[in-house]
Amino acid sequence: MRVTRSIRAGAGGPVALTIGNFDGVHLGHQAMLSELVRAARGLGLPACVLTFEPHPREFFAPDQAPVRLTSLREKIELLAARGIDRLHVCRFNYELAQVSAPQFIERVLVEGLGVRWLLVGDDFRFGARRAGNFVTLARAAPRFGFEVKAMESVILDGERVSSTAVRTALAAGDLARAARLLGRPYSISGRVVRGDGLGRKLGFPTANVQMKHNRPPLTGIFAVEVSGATDRVLRGAASLGVRPTVTERGRPVLEVHLLNFDGELYGEHLRVDFLHKLRDEEKYADLATLTRQIALDVENVSSYFAREEAATARRVLR
Repeated sequence: MRVTRSIRAGAGGPVALTIGNFDGVHLGHQAMLSELVRAARGLGLPACVLTFEPHPREFFAPDQAPVRLTSLREKIELLAARGIDRLHVCRFNYELAQVSAPQFIERVLVEGLGVRWLLVGDDFRFGARRAGNFVTLARAAPRFGFEVKAMESVILDGERVSSTAVRTALAAGDLARAARLLGRPYSISGRVVRGDGLGRKLGFPTANVQMKHNRPPLTGIFAVEVSGATDRVLRGAASLGVRPTVTERGRPVLEVHLLNFDGELYGEHLRVDFLHKLRDEEKYADLATLTRQIALDVENVSSYFAREEAATARRVLR
């Protein structure tokens, strides 16, 4: 997949295009991307996604913007896996915020990207003061020679699949619900960096996974699976939070203790899949108490995977 961070007139088209934030790339996004790829292949056009960085809500009200489900790198990887040919990451700034809906159509979509086929969500809004919508695009399409389609929302268990729904499930610790909405376990990816070495001192060495999420959408102690360390998926116990026993004003840290693994991981890029939440973060009186709790957490994670293996075996035998 080709990724560009600028839109120059005449540089992109003609393309089949969809526009959106695609935070999490959940089942609703996946349905839209599949429709885009299908149409693009039929028309002999590259399948192109236009997204914005930062998200407009982060630009206008950073303190009130929702937490991100995916970093830009994670989003790029997920979009590439769905067969997207080109990704245009458009910088959202004050200048772009002032562009009217008609100007956006002509300058960005037509002159910049050469759109020939366009797919948007049924609630899509664009342009200054969010004045543009599907009707605006449909009226402009004949003049500029492109076709526009609207994608209906995907409904799962009576609920609209959305990034908000995923965030709600993660915040509640309902990882099974989040996984159904995403079509996969929720994950965080990052490079292993050096921490303070406390886990090793306590007898439970951890991989400190660098996060781009200043405000992760979930916190607590989890059973996880980790990819990227070896050629096989590893199991582990993960702590995601501010480590209240260790520091008063810590920033969120993702630490993973891998079960039955002894090796160096510094510099490796790992993907951590969150499968089951054991408990919330807690502050303990001292490191001895914390160490006992970590030992219990590791034991509970091992028990979780043993139960999952047994359940899988029973399903196979039926």
